[in-house]
Amino acid sequence: MTPPLRFGVLGCAEFALRRMLPAMAQAEGVAVTAIASRDGRKAKEAAARFGAAPVEGYEGLLERDDVDAVYVPLPAALHAEWVGKALLAGRHVLAEKPLTCDPADTAELLDLARERGLVLVENVLFVHHSQHTVVRNLVRDGAIGELRAFHAAFTVPALAEGNIRLSRELGGGALWDVGIYPVRAAVHFLGDALEVVGAHLTTGAGREVDTAGAALLRAPGGVTAQLTFGMEHAYRNSCEWHGSEGRIAVERVFTPPADHHPLVRVETASGTEELRLDPDDQAVNALTAFAGAVRAGSAPDRDVRAEAALLGAIRASAGGGHR
Repeated sequence: MTPPLRFGVLGCAEFALRRMLPAMAQAEGVAVTAIASRDGRKAKEAAARFGAAPVEGYEGLLERDDVDAVYVPLPAALHAEWVGKALLAGRHVLAEKPLTCDPADTAELLDLARERGLVLVENVLFVHHSQHTVVRNLVRDGAIGELRAFHAAFTVPALAEGNIRLSRELGGGALWDVGIYPVRAAVHFLGDALEVVGAHLTTGAGREVDTAGAALLRAPGGVTAQLTFGMEHAYRNSCEWHGSEGRIAVERVFTPPADHHPLVRVETASGTEELRLDPDDQAVNALTAFAGAVRAGSAPDRDVRAEAALLGAIRASAGGGHR
C-alpha cells in the first residue's frame, strides 16, 4: 500500500481545528503527524485531539523527518514567510487563502515551488465541491443558452472586536477574507484571462481595513462578472449564471457543510427546475486532491496566480479603499 502523505500543521487556528484537521482524519492517503504552535500548551492540546506529536515553535516542525507536507493556517500576513520557509525545507505546502497579500510574493512562491518540484496549493475548498461540476456541465450544454454574465456574492455579519480579520498588520480586510471567494469563482468559471473594469472598496467607520467592496470583471469573449463582498452585512453566499435563455442560481455555494444538499435552480422561459444534489465534503475532496497532486508531481495551480493578479488589480483600481 502507498504510505500516507504525512502532514505537519503550523498553528492552531480555529478553522484548522474545526474543519481541516477533522477532514485530514477522514481523507484517504493523509495523516497528521505533528502540530506546532508558539504556545506549547496549545500544541499539546491540539495534538492530543488528533493523535499527533506536539511541537513548540514553527521552525521545529520544519526540521522533523516525519513531515512530508505542511498545512499553513496562519494569519494571511505570515503566509509569505512561512510558506517560503516550508518550501525551502523541501516540504509540499497547503496554505490557507490568500496564499499571500501581494501578487508578486505569490508569483515568487509559485516559481520557487516549481523550481524545487514541490506542490503548492492555496486551500480554496469550494472548487473541489461536486456541485460546481454539475453547474459547469449545465452551462456547457446550453441549459441557459449562451452565457452572458456571472454574479457572485459573499457577505458576512460584523465580526467581534479584536478578530484578526480586522487587523491590517495581520493581513485582514474584506477583499482578502471574503472577496477572494467570488474572485476565485470568476476565474474558476470564466478562465484566467479576466481583466478588471472597475472596483470599489469601503472602509467602515473606525476600521483600519476595507470592510466591503465590489468589482466588475470582463472575460475576453465579453462575458462580465459582477462581484460583491463584505463583512458588516447580512449573510449572503451565492452565485448566479445569466444566459441568453435563462439563469442558474446556487445558494451556500462557497462554504456548504459536509451534510448539505445543494439546490441548483435553473430558470428559463419554459419554467423552473430545481436539482437537489447529494452532499459532498469539499474539505476531504481538497485534501485527497492535494495528496494526489503530490504523488503525481503536479505543477502549481495556475488559477492561484490569476486570482492573485486580479486581487491586486481590484485593490489598485479601487485606490486602496475609501471611507
